[in-house]
Amino acid sequence: MSASRTRLTTLVLALGLAPGFAPAPLLQAQLRLDEPNAAFPEDFGTIQTVRELPNGQVLVADPLGKALYLVDMDSGTRTVIGQEGQGPEEYRQPDAVWPLPGDSTLLVDLGNGRLVALGPDLGFGPTSPITVGEPELGRQLVLAIPQGIDGQGRVYARAMAGSVGSGEYPDSADILRIDRETRTPDPVAKFKIQAVTQRTSGGANNRNVSISPIPLSPEDAWGIAPDGSVILARSGDYHLERVAPDGTVTRGPAIPYEAVRIGTPEKEEYLAEEGRSGGGIAVGVQVTNGQMSMSFARGGRGGEDREMDQYTWPEVKPPFYGGRIPVDPENRAWVRRQVEAGEPSTYDVFDGSGDRLAVVLLEGGKRVVGFGEGTVYAVAYDEFDLNYLERYDMPGF
Repeated sequence: MSASRTRLTTLVLALGLAPGFAPAPLLQAQLRLDEPNAAFPEDFGTIQTVRELPNGQVLVADPLGKALYLVDMDSGTRTVIGQEGQGPEEYRQPDAVWPLPGDSTLLVDLGNGRLVALGPDLGFGPTSPITVGEPELGRQLVLAIPQGIDGQGRVYARAMAGSVGSGEYPDSADILRIDRETRTPDPVAKFKIQAVTQRTSGGANNRNVSISPIPLSPEDAWGIAPDGSVILARSGDYHLERVAPDGTVTRGPAIPYEAVRIGTPEKEEYLAEEGRSGGGIAVGVQVTNGQMSMSFARGGRGGEDREMDQYTWPEVKPPFYGGRIPVDPENRAWVRRQVEAGEPSTYDVFDGSGDRLAVVLLEGGKRVVGFGEGTVYAVAYDEFDLNYLERYDMPGF
C-alpha cells in the first residue's frame, strides 16, 4: 500500500424530500469522491468484481478480454495469470473473482462453466461445475454463479425463476446458500425480481422460450456480508433488511426518495450502462434425447445493438439499481440509487441496522466494484465505454 495516499473527498449536506414520503429525520452527509489515489492506465473490456490481495495488488477478471490479471495499481502494471483454454490451469471466459478463506480466491470461469479455487500463490486448484442439481431426476437446477461469498467461502446465488422451458415466470426468487463441499443449496431469503416479457416459438420437440427483463422495472437488490448475513434493499418502500445466519431479520427505516421520470435520456443511459458493464449472462439450454446441456457467456444483454423503442418502459425509475449490493469489510452496504440521466453515481451507505450513514457521489457514471483495506475500487469509462479501474481511499463515516 502506498503510504502517501491523500484523501480527496468533499463533504456537503442534503435533505431528502420526496412526494408521498415523509422528510428524512436528519441531514444526510454527502461524500464526493473527487480524485482517485490510483488510476490504472490501461483499459479492460468489463469488470464485475475485484479482489485486493494482502500485498495490495488486485486480481481482475475481464470476461470480454478473456484474461485474468494481477494488477499493481501503484506501478501501473499488470500480468496475465493462466491462459485461455479448457485445461486444468486455463479458462475460457473469466468473469469474476471472490475472496475465499486462507487468502485464496474463487474464479468464475463462465466459458468452461466452472468455479476454480486459486491458492494464495495464485496456483489453480480444485474446480466444480457452475450447475448444481439434476432436473432430469427431479432435483432443483441451480446456477451457482456467485452474487456474494461469505467469510466461510459459501456461495450465494439466486435460484432460477421458473422451470427451464416451462414458460412460467414468478415475481420472486430464492436466494440460495451453497456449501462448496456438499454442493447443497439452502434457501435463506426471497427477493423481488424484475418483470419480464416472454416469447415462445417452435414446436413441442423444438421449443424456444425467450425471456427478457422489462428495463427499469422495480426489483430488490441484495448482497452478502462477511458473517453470512443477507442484505436486501426492498423496492416497495425502499428500506434495508438484514437476514442474519440464524434467520433473524433486522429492518431499517424507509428511505425517502423522489421517483425519476423516464425520458429519452434515461432510456439511452440505461442501454449504454448495460453495454458498459458487459451486459447480462446469456444462458443457453439444449435438450437432446432427454439430456440437458448448458452454456454460459457474458454479454447476453449488451445495449449496443438494442433499440429503446423495442421495449415497454415504466413511467418512472425504481428507487435503486437491482442486482448485487457491494458490502465493504465493515459490513456496510452500498446501494446505488437511480438518478436523472447525467447526474453523478449516487450510493446510499447503510450500517448493520439498516440506517443510512451517508451518500457517496462519483462523477461520470462510475460504478463501485469492490473494496480492500481502507480502499474503494470503482470503474470509470472512456468515450468508447472501455472500463478503467480506479482506487479511492475509503471515506470516513
